[in-house]
Order: sequence, then structure tokens, then C-alpha cells
Amino acid sequence: AATCATMSKPLSDHDRKKQISVRGLAGVENVAELKQNFNRHLHFTLVKDRNVATRRDYYFALAHTVRDHLIGRWIRTQQHYYEKDPKRVYYISLEFYMGRTLQNTMVNLALENACDEATYQLGLDMEELEDMEEDAGLGNGGLGRLAACFLDSMASLGLAAYGYGIRYEFGIFNQKIVNGWQVEEADDWLRYGNPWEKARPEYMRPVHFYGRTEHHPDGVKWVDTQVVLALPYDTPIPGYRNNVVNTMRLWSAKAPCEFNLKDFNIGGYIQAVLDRNLAENISRVLYPNDNFFEGKELRLKQEYFVVSATLQDIIRRFKVSKFGSREIARTDFSKLPDKVAIQLNDTHPAMAIPELMRVLVDEEKLDWEKAWDICVRTCAYTNHTVLPEALERWPVDLFAHLLPRHLEIVYEINRRHLERVAAKYPGDCDRLRRMSLIEEGGQKRINMAHLCIVGSHAVNGVAQIHSDILKATIFKDFYEMEPHKFQNKTNGITPRRWLVMCNPGLAEVIAERIGEDFIRDLDQLQGLLKYVNDEAFIRDVAKVKQENKLKFAVHLEEHYKVKINPNSMFDIQVKRIHEYKRQLLNCLHIITYYNRIKKEPNKQWTPRTIMIGGKAAPGYHTAKMIIRLITAIGEVVNNDPVVGDRLKVIFLENYRVTLAERAIPAADLSEQISTAGTEASGTGNMKFMLNGALTIGTMDGANVEMAEEAGEDNLFIFGMRVDDVDALDKRGYHAEEYYNRLPELKQAIDQIAGGFFSPKQPDLFKEIVNMLMHHDRFKVFADYEDYIKCQEKVNALYKNPKEWTKKVIYNIAGCGKFSSDRTIAQYAREIWGMEPTLEKLPAPDDKH
Repeated sequence: AATCATMSKPLSDHDRKKQISVRGLAGVENVAELKQNFNRHLHFTLVKDRNVATRRDYYFALAHTVRDHLIGRWIRTQQHYYEKDPKRVYYISLEFYMGRTLQNTMVNLALENACDEATYQLGLDMEELEDMEEDAGLGNGGLGRLAACFLDSMASLGLAAYGYGIRYEFGIFNQKIVNGWQVEEADDWLRYGNPWEKARPEYMRPVHFYGRTEHHPDGVKWVDTQVVLALPYDTPIPGYRNNVVNTMRLWSAKAPCEFNLKDFNIGGYIQAVLDRNLAENISRVLYPNDNFFEGKELRLKQEYFVVSATLQDIIRRFKVSKFGSREIARTDFSKLPDKVAIQLNDTHPAMAIPELMRVLVDEEKLDWEKAWDICVRTCAYTNHTVLPEALERWPVDLFAHLLPRHLEIVYEINRRHLERVAAKYPGDCDRLRRMSLIEEGGQKRINMAHLCIVGSHAVNGVAQIHSDILKATIFKDFYEMEPHKFQNKTNGITPRRWLVMCNPGLAEVIAERIGEDFIRDLDQLQGLLKYVNDEAFIRDVAKVKQENKLKFAVHLEEHYKVKINPNSMFDIQVKRIHEYKRQLLNCLHIITYYNRIKKEPNKQWTPRTIMIGGKAAPGYHTAKMIIRLITAIGEVVNNDPVVGDRLKVIFLENYRVTLAERAIPAADLSEQISTAGTEASGTGNMKFMLNGALTIGTMDGANVEMAEEAGEDNLFIFGMRVDDVDALDKRGYHAEEYYNRLPELKQAIDQIAGGFFSPKQPDLFKEIVNMLMHHDRFKVFADYEDYIKCQEKVNALYKNPKEWTKKVIYNIAGCGKFSSDRTIAQYAREIWGMEPTLEKLPAPDDKH
């Protein structure tokens, strides 16, 4: 505050509250320099003056100003890696769900307060400018967001890491709700340009498709291929206040100059140029499927495109080890596993295995055994799902057409693999069939998960229960044969984005008690346990939650024109819409609660605002019907005067990273209600826990470990466990038994079936009712009774704010394990053979 006098105006109370340490210090010099650079970028980069600049121009000027602080660190970091020549990890993912970059960069570089003050002095509002940024929505949900959190942690832990993926021109669709139905709109996120990326045409790489193979005495040649160029775009990934800036490199498809022009004939030129689009379609759009495999040729092209371009980059970097040099310094590929770790984020980049073999055998002329040893020691595979419809199985015919050489390589990998199986289990033909990479019968398919297991030295699930299920069920044969390969790496979230950035009030209240080091060592949150009974701390935590709820309520009223009771319990379920995540179970609770209020309107009910959000895959009919049901229930409940503000139902439109950052800090109750044994981990569950919401959930995914860390008494656990689900499968699940036995369930189902929620179309929801009654794979009714009872406990506790907040504190204190820093440190030590470090790199001299 000593510097306030020299600022252009005194700080208001609002600004003083923002001058907190976790946001960095706003020194006078910093503020002056930021203002100067802001004006410079407005003038020279955007070619505008203050008379004609738009709010978007101001956002771009601020983004470029902040980016300037990354550049020196970025170049320094890469130089440092070349000098030290550490092992490098390559995280290959078809999805990176990054969200917005500006505020995250300010947090990690400790620039937030200085930028806030600078924009304020320039007469601008930083939050308004931040709101101009488009989300980088290059992911569907959990898998893509995990990749983004991992990049943050790898940089914060000083690992020489690279994220590799595709620069989709159109990310996950924007969801509009029109007359209660989901409508998809294209996400044209690059329309105004992306200030965070730098194109690198000098590292463009050719990627081959189609063609045929020729077998010569000196090896195999893949010829007559069609070439597409991969153009890299680099995005800086800053670590938390350690001056490390890593790189995410995303590939964009470009047609080569000579594309199709060789077929040039009179008048064919225009068409040939237009046809270039076909090549460039590879990076046009993200497939909007979550936990579902769609065997489309374009998707296989995307998968091979990212893998081929990335491996060329990896090998170029391996061979050339001096910064800025093009000299080949390394030719001995036996050292590759000592210098390179490749992590496959699910099976989508599985083509890395046959492609690495092709490069080593066909191009570098290694013999097969040597190449295979290198390949296995370099690659590792993360599995993200046990749902059978999600597992990738590519038709052999498609593979043969698109990647003929790779099919030969996969067959050879399989032949040798089955020889090993046969040697270990002689005469066990059934085991050979189960463990083959090629599934026979009907249409022959390549099982990509099997390819990943055979071609990797480590295979991991993403929560303990999930890793155990993999070993006991879908990968049982592989586990029996090579148990040493199987590991668990429970997922985590980055506390930078998911606490410091989205919930600064809570971060500050925590920092006042235990200091700031928890941001890079989340286990320190255990230090809050000694404040569980501290009246002042309980009050502070509750106050932050109330402020977040008020802020979110304002946002909701603006967007949904529904009056929200900010004293009601904010009960939130946000995730992809999928039968296994059981948004329908939540709907049944809403209807039951509504019916109870209607039956006894004068009773003291705990008021609730129930919010459900998420996108349905455009081709997933049932998921779209579930959204329609939620909106229909909302129309009835929200307009019933008897209910008033005791129950409101809102469908959160266009759920994405940026909306999560608003909703999660405001939540009281987090709904994690998948059928036990179906959710691999979940990470939304962790975000809610860290932000002071209590969880109602099944013993599934990471919920199990959350209950271990915070104490099962501090979560609302209900429903069948995995063993119960298995037992019910053996007995047979009969929905009508529950329907006939539970009057409130029967009433709710009859209302849905009879058109109570769709009076104009009484049979609108007959398919949903039919599914629930006759072919519900996820056994919604089996958990209904226990879920309703558990929700009654939630209501009772919410009436006692002090006891509720104590449970919240136990939960926050138990969050340490769920930092992606812990997850990445385990990957580094137990899979990649790398050691994380909290050392800072020297800060760049800003004059350079």
C-alpha cells in the first residue's frame, strides 16, 4: 500500500481486497511498464488508437502484453533443455481442453494484480477483457481436460515436456438449447485469431497415406502415397512461478503445392486447387464423441496424422541435440528410451507403436528385435474407460486401404506376440483368440487397446478401482502374462486453474492460515485440519462460498431469466450427458422432491437450486432426450407457484471450461452418481471438493479415494458397490420390481410416461421410460431408494450451516492427493524415469 500514493488514483476497498499476495504484487514499475506495452501493442500490433479500438482490440493488446512476459522465459527454457539434454516426455493426445489462457498465464507469472491495476488506470475492466477470449475447446470432457492439467503440472515440476495434438479449426460444438432441445453450432474459435500460438512453418513435416508396399532385398518401401503436410503451431505452457515455459505443439493439415496438379489437364486447374481442401479437412473438426468409438476414415487419418508428424519431430530432436543446430549429433537409437518417453493418452495415438517400428525398421534399418525393444521401452499407455462401446477397434479393410505398411507391421507384431503367448500357455487356443490384436469373425478388426498393451512397457488406469477392474476384467489375460506392466495413476487437477484462478477468495482464506506454498504442494492443505473447529475460519469459508453463490446467481439470472434464491442449496451435476453418468437418477430425485413439496406445501423444506449441464454427442439420441427431459421438468417446476423459490431446475447451457470455472466455486453439492464400476476416475469430482462443495456419490472412480482422504463420513456415499452390481447382474436386474415396490418411484415414472412434463406431447418421453423399465444397462432404479434417503441426509445437514462447513473443511484438507502435480510426479518416477524438480530457472533479463 506504500506505493498507492504514486498511482494515478487511490485504491478503493474493492481494489484493496484484490491486492492479495496469491495474485502477485502490483509494483509501480510493473504497472507503468504494462501500461506502456499495452499502448504499444494497441498501436503497433493492432494498428488502432483509443478512438476506434473495440473491447476485443483491448483484449488482444492485453494478451500480447502478457505474452511478452512469456517469450524470454520460453526461449530460455528451450535453450536450457538443449544445454542439459534431459530425458524428454512427449504427451500425445487427440484432445487438449485448454479453455482460456490469459488469466491462467497471469496467475502462473504472478502478474494478475499488476495487470488489474494497469487496465484500471487505463479506464478498462480486466474481467470484461478476459471475457472476450474464446475457449480453446479442443476436447470433449475429462480426457482432454486432464491433458491440459497435465501440461500445467509438467511445466510446474520442471519436466522437459511437450504436448502434441491437432489444431482443430473447429473445437467441441457450441450448445444452444432451443425449445428445450440441444442444437449444435460450429465453434469457430479461430475467427479472430489466436494470440497465444506461433506458427512454425520451418518445422512442417510430410505425412503419407494410401499407396502400397514394395518388398526389396534391402527392405520395404511404402510407395505411391498421397502426401499431406503437417504445419505446427506452438503454444507456450508456463509453470507456476518457476520461469519454466514448455511447449504444446498442435499440427494443422496443409495440402502440398503439387497436390493433384500432376493430374492437371485443360480446365482441371481450378478443380485441382479446390480439391486441396480434402487434404486440409484432416485438422478441420474435433469428433464430438466422449466414451464412444466411431470407426470413420477421417478419424483414423487424424490419429495417424498427429502420430506421424509428432514422431518425425521427436526423432529430429533426438538426433540434433544442440540448440539452434541442424547437425546430427546422435545416431545410436539404442539410446532413444533413455532420452524419450512417449505417453499415449488412451488408444487414440496407438498408431505411434507401428509408426515407430516403421521408422526404425524401414528408414533407420534396425533389425526387428532391436527396434521392438526400443519401441516398448519408449512407449506407455493410459487407459481411460472400461465401456465396451468406447474401445477402438479399426476394421482391417479400412486400415489396409489407408495405411498398408502399418497393417503389415501390426500383423508381424501380432504373430510374434501370439508365439510368446503360445509358448507360455501351450494348447490354450481360447486364450490366443482372446489375446490376439486381430479380432476375427464377421468383419476383421484391430483391437487398439491390445496393440497398446503389447507395445508399451507400462499400462495404467486412472483411479485405483479402475486399475483393479482392468486387471480383473478386460485386460485380465494380459495382466496374468505380464503383471509388471500394470500400474495405477489416479488422476488429478491443477490447483492453479481450479483454485487460485477460479476461486481467489478461497485461496486467500487458506493462504491466511497456512501460507501460500500449498499452491505448489497441495498436501499442505492438511494444515487446515487444525482449524476445523475455528469459528473465524468456519465463518470465512462460508462467507467465500456465499459470495461465489451471489456472483453466480447474478450470472444465471442474466442468462436464464430465472430468479435464483442465493440461500438455496446449489446442487450441481455437470459432465457429458451419458446414460452411465445417470443424469436420469438426478431427474428422478428432482421429481420426487417436487412431489413431496406439492404434497406438504407448508413443511419446512430445504430450498434447492438444481443445475445440470453438459453436452450430448450429436448422434447420441438417448442423451439428447435426457436433455429434453431435464428442460421439461424445469419448465413445470420453475413455473409452479406452490413451490416458489424452494426448488428451481436449470439446465446450464454450453457447459465448457469457462463455465466450470464459474459454477464449481459456487456449488454446495456435487453430484457424482455413476453406476459403480463405470466411471474410470472423474476429475470434476475433485474440482468440486477443492472448491468447498460436498459430494453425493457412489463408490466409483476417484470418489472411492476422495472418501478415503476426507473420511467417508464427510461425503454422502450411497448405492451399490462394484460387487453389488456384479451380483445383481448374475441375479438379473428387473426394473419393474423396484417400480412396483416404491410408490414415489412409480409416481415419478408415471408422470414422465403420462405427459405430466410434456402436456403438448404426452408420449414425448416414452423411449426413456421404455429404456428405464426394460433395458437400462446402468440400473438407475436399483440405486433410487438409497439415493433419495441420502438426499434427505443432505437436506438435514444443510440446515446446520456450521456442521456443513466443518465437513467442507475436512474435504478441502483432504484434497492434497488430487493435485495433478502428484499424478505427474508419479508418472515421471514410475513410468518415464524422470525426476521432477521445484527449482526455478533464472528469470530472463526483461530487456532482452
